[in-house]
Amino acid sequence: MGPGTAGAAGARPRGRLVSVGLVIGGIVSLQFGASVAVLLFPRAGALGVVTLRLVVAALVLLVACRPRVRGYTRGDWATVVAFGVALVAMNSLFYQALDRIPLGAAVTLEFLGPLILSVVTSRRLLSVVWAVLALGGVVLLGRAGLDGLNLTGAGFALAAGGLWAAYILLSARTGQRFPQADGLALAMTVAAVLSLPLGVASAGAALLDPVTLGLGAAVALLSSVMPYTLELLALRKLPASGFAVMMSLEPAAAATAGFLVLGQALGWLELVAIGLVVVASAGAVLGGTRR
Repeated sequence: MGPGTAGAAGARPRGRLVSVGLVIGGIVSLQFGASVAVLLFPRAGALGVVTLRLVVAALVLLVACRPRVRGYTRGDWATVVAFGVALVAMNSLFYQALDRIPLGAAVTLEFLGPLILSVVTSRRLLSVVWAVLALGGVVLLGRAGLDGLNLTGAGFALAAGGLWAAYILLSARTGQRFPQADGLALAMTVAAVLSLPLGVASAGAALLDPVTLGLGAAVALLSSVMPYTLELLALRKLPASGFAVMMSLEPAAAATAGFLVLGQALGWLELVAIGLVVVASAGAVLGGTRR
């Protein structure tokens, strides 16, 4: 093996670890953004917050990326539009769930989408083991919050989970077809345009309140711009199956954000659950690195 080959081999694990860091950063940002969004619901409602989040995120990404719109195929544009539809539907359903059930329970149910994806797309038996371990942690984490849960809210969370799985696949495909975060900026614009009529009909003039706008901008940066950009970049190095299992950190991050921002206490059962999902995520990533 020559020095060039050895250098390339060493760069691959480092690149994977960088991608892991990007995913973790996106997870933390997303869940703290969700906590801020819950605080904003009394001002603008769930659909109004979704609109603020997507419109602000689209504007920021368009200015930052300045994506070109020429030179793409019909298939490229179909991917972007599908990605935008998945974004607006996933966020709308998830925020409807947050309006009815606790953050930890909503994320626990939503996580079933990427968990199933991780098992379906993986070709290794060990990936199933990590997914089962993550599921055990998710069940423990949501056990207390699932008692007497609003069924409509639970249904919204489960539907959002299915769209989360679609988001993972479409984000990876968009990252392959468009440079940098250009595809994300275009997809976010599609999502913003689709959500605008719903948000205006739901919240009306409340969307123009300065405080509401400021909090909405914070939600957009934390919940859309940062996590989606980091995840899109990470998916260029991580396989969809490994990325989906890493999403098992979402309930743990949601429980932590709920405790710090919304005052939701963590018990020993929740702490054990967090340990399980961390182990599952670490095992999935380290297994992929060895491969």
